[in-house]
Amino acid sequence: MKLQGLLKNVSYEVLQGTDNINISNIQYDSRKVTEGSLFVCIVGFNVDGHHYASSAVVNGAKALLVEENIEGINEHITIVKVSNTRKVIAALADRYYNHPSDKFRLIGVTGTNGKTSTTFLTKSILEAYGKKTGIIGTIENRIGDEILKAHRTTPESLDLQELFYNMVERNVNDVVMEVSSHSLDLHRVDACRFDVGVYTNLTLDHLDFHKTMENYRDAKLKLFNMCDTGVINLDDNYASYMIDNSSCKKYLTYGIDNDEADLNAVQLKMDLGGASFKVTYQGTTYAIKLATPGKFSVYNALAAMGGCLALAIPMETIKEGLEKNKGIRGRFQSFASKKGYNVIVDYAHAPDGLLNVLKSMKEFVKGRIITVFGCGGDRDRSKRPVMGEIAGRHSDYCVITSDNPRTEDPLSIVQEVEAGVKGTNCAYETVVDRLKGIHTALAMAKEGDLILIAGKGHEDYQVLRDEIIHFDDAEVVLGYFETERI
Repeated sequence: MKLQGLLKNVSYEVLQGTDNINISNIQYDSRKVTEGSLFVCIVGFNVDGHHYASSAVVNGAKALLVEENIEGINEHITIVKVSNTRKVIAALADRYYNHPSDKFRLIGVTGTNGKTSTTFLTKSILEAYGKKTGIIGTIENRIGDEILKAHRTTPESLDLQELFYNMVERNVNDVVMEVSSHSLDLHRVDACRFDVGVYTNLTLDHLDFHKTMENYRDAKLKLFNMCDTGVINLDDNYASYMIDNSSCKKYLTYGIDNDEADLNAVQLKMDLGGASFKVTYQGTTYAIKLATPGKFSVYNALAAMGGCLALAIPMETIKEGLEKNKGIRGRFQSFASKKGYNVIVDYAHAPDGLLNVLKSMKEFVKGRIITVFGCGGDRDRSKRPVMGEIAGRHSDYCVITSDNPRTEDPLSIVQEVEAGVKGTNCAYETVVDRLKGIHTALAMAKEGDLILIAGKGHEDYQVLRDEIIHFDDAEVVLGYFETERI
């Protein structure tokens, strides 16, 4: 493809060489550059692609796309300058892969909590309707039944458009994807054609990146200026803001505490085996059963319902798809000990997520609630004491431990969380080693107790400084169960 064709409708300046050349592919990682590549220099959080331009040329790059002047590049190499390479690579990738999101229906799900569960529930409904479905998100990416490893919630724009292209090649009808606030701010989804945008909620998280809740809110809002139909949680504090400040052609609302919602859930019932409720839509009431308990699970189901109703899927099929879903790995995943207590492994790593899970557990616990949790390093520090207070107020005992410390001192993180627990009457202890922390909670459990191991959910690793080690909360629990004696 001609470089000047790729750059159609893009404002750019040729600093060196000519744009009348053929490009074999586009890359932003110099290690993946091959003969004839266009190498895009992206300024990242830790790495600046401009520093790798020479390496890209050595590996065969024919042209460089930059947003800063660079020197020392062979005069035969074309250098093109734009104001924002992140923004431009999204447009180039979409054009290079022949606009793949035009060729299927695309549902984007955004919000602080519930994105993963909502996408999987939506997938279940679409498949019950006979559609070959793609899924993109935190746990994994899927093309039909094929599972692909996910490296981030929403891929970089070039990787995303390539994934879309592969989905088109495999005859996917519908794609449902998690759309993170980072991806919206960093232009990863700029070139996507969304049919439906789903909004779950907005609570304290990611302020290390967004700095303020207003910035975080406005990042989420961007999705609803990119889609035809907005599906909005009317119970959320930011619902009216999302509706009033976006440009969707139409909206479908859902809620539990607001009977003005298009989808209104009532008569919620919970136990460890799941949730049941009734939902009213356009004057008809439907009874729904879910494999995962909790009010938050009902919200996720309503969000999935709304997204699928926007695609004109019949309510009877939606009910079938929801009830076929048997739960999601690392999302309120339950394990029963032969000693009579139960363990919940959940991804809750933000204040509202932790609060929702603990409130749900209170609805059916017979004994004590014992909570094992921590907070990630190199992330929003403001939520650490907040999560500590939430855990302390809603648990009978807390074990504060590590959760991906990254480059921070694990003990310092634990102490910041501990400050919040101290303000409650909850008994607790600190165990920096996560394996020992989980074992501590399991060893004290008695019949009827319910243990929550929060923060990592589906993750099978721990990040300790520059080392990634294998660690899976569910594996630890099951391994401990094997050693138990009645």
